[in-house]
Amino acid sequence: MSASELCLRPATEQADAVRNGEVTAVQLLDAVLARVDAHNDAINAVVITQIDDARRRASALDQAFERGEELGPLHGVPVTIKEAFDLAGSPTTWGFPFMATNLASSTAELAERLLAAGANIYGKTNVPVALAEWQSFNPIYGTTNNPWDLTRTPGGSSGGSAASLAAGFAGLELGSDIGASIRNPAHYCGVFGHKPSFGLLPQRGHALPGVVAPTDIAVVGPMARSAADLDVAMTALTTPLPGAPTAGMPHLPRESRTSLADFEVGVMLTSDVVDQDDSLTTCLQTAIDSLVDAGLNVTVAHPPIDQAEAHDNYRSLLLSALGVFDPEDQYMAMAEHGDRWHSGDRDSRAVAGHKSTLSHREWWQAANRREQLRQIWATWFESYDLLLCPTAASTAFTHDERGLGGGGRIMVNGSEERMSDQLFWAGWSCNVYLPATVAPVGLAADGLPAGLQIVAPYMHDRRSIAFAGLIEQTLGGYQVPPGFEALDQP
Repeated sequence: MSASELCLRPATEQADAVRNGEVTAVQLLDAVLARVDAHNDAINAVVITQIDDARRRASALDQAFERGEELGPLHGVPVTIKEAFDLAGSPTTWGFPFMATNLASSTAELAERLLAAGANIYGKTNVPVALAEWQSFNPIYGTTNNPWDLTRTPGGSSGGSAASLAAGFAGLELGSDIGASIRNPAHYCGVFGHKPSFGLLPQRGHALPGVVAPTDIAVVGPMARSAADLDVAMTALTTPLPGAPTAGMPHLPRESRTSLADFEVGVMLTSDVVDQDDSLTTCLQTAIDSLVDAGLNVTVAHPPIDQAEAHDNYRSLLLSALGVFDPEDQYMAMAEHGDRWHSGDRDSRAVAGHKSTLSHREWWQAANRREQLRQIWATWFESYDLLLCPTAASTAFTHDERGLGGGGRIMVNGSEERMSDQLFWAGWSCNVYLPATVAPVGLAADGLPAGLQIVAPYMHDRRSIAFAGLIEQTLGGYQVPPGFEALDQP
């Protein structure tokens, strides 16, 4: 297989090809960069590069191979990471113009762990301002487009990450998620994404300057073109750097089941809380039917939780978590809207203002209720191995830079719905700290990818990833977007 063809294969296959001497790390990097040169102007996924450093690293990896040294599981794999992760010597801006000159002095811990596993990080991918959007546009780097349809979003806030993977610009990606920021882009672009259990992976080097306290709900995790890549990535990302203390490191149970028939899953494809496009629901149902035909044991089951209340709880804790990062003038404006809420107003701005500026007492009450919901989920998972549900309420939507907070709209069954009203599936697993993997399950009627969200019990991340692998074996997994096939190169 040529280096050009390898660019569209899973990271594990790329590493095997380097390890077996079929291609060098330098050749693989060159092939990836050729794809970036050919296609990145159209999609604008990769916005920062460190090519000279990556070439030196690739040469060093090839020399290690020639010396017969032990090679890491990602040896020679070209990788990009989300712009919000620090990469020494490159800007970390989170899309904020005032941070355009903020150069990272060190590299994020998870990026270091990927490098230790042999990955070759050559660049960073686009994000929305403050990572607070389901699209990926900002005043510094512009707008990222979906490789499947340039008029549509690749998602956000890890939209550049998903577009980079779908287009063959990287074998693996690092993303982050507080409101489906890994899961929606994976769904919209037809790749795999894993939102880890809350607290599992360290976030050092994925924060605004001066921020050291963890952000509630937020996690960081891998994105890839195969489930096996997610599993390898999770091993690398949970492996401490040489010399680092290992006491207190979490243990992720291995998943021993290897057949769909070994799993008992609950399926919930719709909710009364959120409008959902019928064509997406049909696509997901078709996928479920195919899995059942292949031996999966399925029960249509709605966890015993008031869905509207759970959604409101998530929005309270989400907006409260994000509100602490608002500039002072914006925070005070939201507080004024919150005052209207306390006076009885319930319009969207009053509700958002209240939730963004919760008192500590109000936050604790919401967090305490969340802990009660977590206990209900834990009990539910005593009867089911997994929950299968949508990732979002539609396929990738047309660019609308009014955005989540500015009245942006998504077309659902021919009608415009507010983006902000579509947060339900984002929080269904995220707010209660559960791991969730997104696996592509085919194309909807509009020809765009659809991803199924696989929710597992807390700290059973490998269970949802393993199940994503079984889906991949049954339904086919990642597809190359039209027009992004391998370049005509050796």
